[in-house]
Amino acid sequence: MEPQLDHTVADGVATVVISNPAKRNAMTAGMWAALPGLLERLAADRDVRALVLTGAGDTFCAGADISSLRERGGEPGDAPQGPAVRAEDALAAFPKPTLAAVRGYCVGGGGQLAAACDLRFAEDGAAFGITPAKLGIVYPASSTRRLVSLVGPSTAKYLLFSGELIDAERALRTGLVDEVLPRGELDKRVAEFTRVLVSRSQLTQAAAKEFADGRDDRDAHWAAQERGSGDTAEGVAAFLERRTPRFTWTPGPTGG
Repeated sequence: MEPQLDHTVADGVATVVISNPAKRNAMTAGMWAALPGLLERLAADRDVRALVLTGAGDTFCAGADISSLRERGGEPGDAPQGPAVRAEDALAAFPKPTLAAVRGYCVGGGGQLAAACDLRFAEDGAAFGITPAKLGIVYPASSTRRLVSLVGPSTAKYLLFSGELIDAERALRTGLVDEVLPRGELDKRVAEFTRVLVSRSQLTQAAAKEFADGRDDRDAHWAAQERGSGDTAEGVAAFLERRTPRFTWTPGPTGG
């Protein structure tokens, strides 16, 4: 089977599957290059209210396909990690909630992708590592800052300096993951939680995502969106009437 990014959309949730089973779902140069365009199409799809990123089979992503590091899949003069950084940034900028569902190895470039998601749920037995020190690669500044924002400077340095793997329970303690599920229960929990996500106000989610990511200059913008959305009136009415709210505000392809 050729390495590829598979995707489906069902019940408001887009699921993107990293598929390169011959190499534990390592990302090839072509896969890195394809991810931003795929995310752009899914962001523009009004039926998509949340996105799940996962790996085929029992592995999330074992990093970048090392053989592809010699390929020039990027732009002229591009740094070796340019395509990976653009893919990571596109995932971080996705305007709707994103969740990485992790089984098995989540290493190197896989860790970059998981960290770029809003949330990370892992199956017991998963292993996490940031491994550029094993290859003499300079980890990108934006990726380093994102990792530090999740786990703090000390744990980020531990991971980056050593390249050692940590288990799911330690990842949970450090903030690298949000939930750890027993084996066999990850898919059920992800489906349950994404049902919650798609039922909530996209207005609230989009504003919260921007604010949490440091965009504290957009209060006036989001206040105007709130006034014109109708979501607040609908949410209050539904609460008083004891019914499920029908929120209608939707973000554009690049957010609110």
